[in-house]
Amino acid sequence: MSDKTLETRNTSGTIEVRDSGAGHRLGGFALKYDRLSQNLGGYVERIGPGALDKTLSEGTDVLCRFQHEDRYLLGRTSSGTLSLSDSSEGLDYTVDVPDTDYGTNCLALAQRGDLRNSSFAFYTVRDDWGLTEQGFPLRTLVEIKLVDVAPVIQPAYMDTSTGLRSFAEARGFDIEEVAERAKANALAELLAERAATVIDLAPASVPNYLGAVRAKALVGNADYLSRLRD
Repeated sequence: MSDKTLETRNTSGTIEVRDSGAGHRLGGFALKYDRLSQNLGGYVERIGPGALDKTLSEGTDVLCRFQHEDRYLLGRTSSGTLSLSDSSEGLDYTVDVPDTDYGTNCLALAQRGDLRNSSFAFYTVRDDWGLTEQGFPLRTLVEIKLVDVAPVIQPAYMDTSTGLRSFAEARGFDIEEVAERAKANALAELLAERAATVIDLAPASVPNYLGAVRAKALVGNADYLSRLRD
């Protein structure tokens, strides 16, 4: 699924104050791979390893904004004030805190432990749907376009309507029905219903075709032997 709706997700873990000779820095994990999210309203989610490969290889200009707000820009990759480090665990970021009122405030809040969470904003390029080992609907983000990483005071409520639309499109369901099933934690039932109606005709048609060929060959052989006896 490719969607133009901006999505945000929160990340477990704390923000660190990373001092250097050049000044104060803030950093932490913006996201972690293969970690199941909380229940997002009828399904859970994980980010697949490699989901950021294209964003990082193409040098997309990623921002670091306090609370995801433009007026609180802390740094960006294009200027070198934000650095991103991708590993098998996840994406780590470090931002050079600007000498501004809000930059100083962010640093003070982080030092006190009041500013402790990270979040990230993205567009979905490709996702996939399946089930967890416990049979709960699972959305895997296969490829995303990263927009920003953000120190946040408190994780915001996540709008998961984009994920539900993706589910509906991927499985051919009506979005309203998907939304109702999600409220009832019954998306897995929809997956099971669709799976039960899928019929693969190829295996059955091949033997029938081969049987017809064999029958025709036998008839031909019988005619040939009959002519020899005559």
